[in-house]
Amino acid sequence: MKNIAFYIASRYLLSKKGSTAVTFITWLAVGAMTVAVTAMFVIISVFSGLEDLNKDLISNLHADLTLKSTAGKTLKDFNKISAALKSNKEVTHFSRVIEEKVYISYNGKGDIAYLRGVDSAYTQVNPINKDVFYGSYPSFKYSNEVLMENSLDNRLSVPVPSSTAYATIFMPKAGTGIINKEEDIYHKKDILVTGVFPGKDQLDNYIISPIELTEELLNLPENSAYQIVIKLRNPENTASVKQQLLSALGKNIEIKTKEEENAAFWKMINTEKLFIYLIFALVIFITTFNLAGAIIILQLDKKEQAKSLISLGFPLSHLRQIYFYTGILIVVLGIISGLILGTALCYFQQYTEFFKANETLPFPVKIVGKNYFTVSLTAALFGFGISWVFSKISREYITKS
Repeated sequence: MKNIAFYIASRYLLSKKGSTAVTFITWLAVGAMTVAVTAMFVIISVFSGLEDLNKDLISNLHADLTLKSTAGKTLKDFNKISAALKSNKEVTHFSRVIEEKVYISYNGKGDIAYLRGVDSAYTQVNPINKDVFYGSYPSFKYSNEVLMENSLDNRLSVPVPSSTAYATIFMPKAGTGIINKEEDIYHKKDILVTGVFPGKDQLDNYIISPIELTEELLNLPENSAYQIVIKLRNPENTASVKQQLLSALGKNIEIKTKEEENAAFWKMINTEKLFIYLIFALVIFITTFNLAGAIIILQLDKKEQAKSLISLGFPLSHLRQIYFYTGILIVVLGIISGLILGTALCYFQQYTEFFKANETLPFPVKIVGKNYFTVSLTAALFGFGISWVFSKISREYITKS
């Protein structure tokens, strides 16, 4: 009987209906489900692409592990930390970093910036030198050669490169007492900008300099560091290496992974992705009411045939299954066609980069298996649920003359 119910349902869907209106409404339900599934799949694939894009940005701007002190800004006993890092086989490179907020002035223009002092090994951990699009990365022969973020350089109009255009940075002095002269307020140093890099929202208003410059401005001894950034041989072992280092270094040390350093950023991305999913799930739910209408219209159109089946001994429960299977077929057809269309659109964007977020950046798209599963499950849950509910009211239409 169940096979008969499924066969009749497939005939109702694929064969010519009793009226043109019923045919139109049925295929309208299929089309609506196709469009909704396509839209949801494409949008989720775009967010998967954005996730990978942001991971690439962070991979160049942030280290696999970042080591800091929990007892003040400056790390204590750098030699002990260095020995522990060198003895760990998973650590390939590490670099000292000192970062402070400064005021920078050039030719009557000024701005607040972040001065990040790094040693010569920094590019082995964070290859920021690859992002320099104008000028060159500092040679580290002189402590006052720096790399400047693009938007900051544009605001100050510092010529790059130049051997004579010196900007001045001011580092506030810590301490107490009466201020008698300008030198009591801050340390200052003339700097030469050798190159420009894009901040990519992560390093806006940043100046990258040799660490000797920050040590000099802050009156810190050699081998000082606010943090140490670490490059691992295998980033997949981040969690285990973190625990090994914490055990070796003891108290007053905090180690964060790349994801933990950007926890707020990833929380924002995941929240946006969740809201987008919920919005399109609601769209699919609303779309399924086209399916409800198609089932009701089909029941009305096939009322006489249903009465004939009942008189021949066809159980009412199996008659309900006919309409339930019809709804399932509409949903499955809509899901399959929607996923095919969505995949085609994603491949079109990947190869042509036709749709752009701005003049230079195309919308990133990534096709992954879990997106197929997520979209199919969402559409199936709503579609099958609506089909089951509205197939149960078939008796009312049969018994009414």
